[in-house]
Amino acid sequence: MNTTKPVYILAIETSCDETSAAVIENGTVIRSNVVSSQIETHRRFGGVVPEIASRQHVESITWILQEALDQAGLAMKDMSAIAVTQGPGLVGSLLVGVVAAKALAFSLGLPLIGVHHIAGHIYANQLVHKLEYPLISLVVSGGHTELVYMESEGSFKIIGQTRDDAAGEAYDKVARALKLPYPGGPHIDRLAQEADGEIPMPRAWLDDSYDFSFSGLKSAVLNVLNQSRMRGEEPVAAHVAKGFQSSVVDVLVEKAARAVREYGAKQLLLAGGVAANRGLREGLTKRCAELGVPLLLPPMDLCSDNAAMIGAAAFLKWNRGDITGPEFKAEPVLSLEKWGY
Repeated sequence: MNTTKPVYILAIETSCDETSAAVIENGTVIRSNVVSSQIETHRRFGGVVPEIASRQHVESITWILQEALDQAGLAMKDMSAIAVTQGPGLVGSLLVGVVAAKALAFSLGLPLIGVHHIAGHIYANQLVHKLEYPLISLVVSGGHTELVYMESEGSFKIIGQTRDDAAGEAYDKVARALKLPYPGGPHIDRLAQEADGEIPMPRAWLDDSYDFSFSGLKSAVLNVLNQSRMRGEEPVAAHVAKGFQSSVVDVLVEKAARAVREYGAKQLLLAGGVAANRGLREGLTKRCAELGVPLLLPPMDLCSDNAAMIGAAAFLKWNRGDITGPEFKAEPVLSLEKWGY
């Protein structure tokens, strides 16, 4: 009979505009994962307003934490550790979570674990899949586009990253140019899926590099729109969206596939908010089938920012006894490679 006591980690995520708390059991079981989104608040501004985001985190954090415990059917006394996103992110938003986590850890006498936000996105997959190393992780979000080589658990080597706009950022900018609501990514994806034609767009391959660049593609889209409107025409939004998404997906898929081959990866793992994009998921699924390499996709509710992923990543540190000291601070720019082992 196994009498080992479960490890319960109460995790907090406030890096941008979602306030979230979760209880994770033994690093793989989601006992609760409560997310309060601020999308409706920021939609009127066409993007996230940092000051408003941090104020809403302050208003939400207490009841979010209580709701996470209630849904898990557990109490504070049952927790083994407190985990929180340390960075990267908006400094005001990060501070709300960090201060709450420190207060809880101090008052309860519990270990405190600071977590890298991107490590959380990557290890969200561990909540639904068994990871096999070495692997390649393609991280695609509003603020990040990176290819990460992971030789073993908790090791992160960034082999490629965006030189300008992140893919998710480019999606939002193109959506704004097409006069689509914020956040624009899902609307671009939907239009691209429905399109009966497309306007061809360039691809920035950056030969002999795993880096990405989407600024030129964004400019190409704006050029098409401006030229059409100067002629008194309104371009078909779905055709623009299809051309834009085809360009983004082609580059992401082919660079990820090349990395898988070169590094001998056993798996390709997708992570980040743009992991919910249907076009990207379909493109990677097809390419991985051709390569004969498993593709790990997080479920839709674990693609966007959430505290469950922070709890999953925190468990890696817990297992190694790597506890963050009480003096740690929120870091809007935090190195993934230095956070790992």
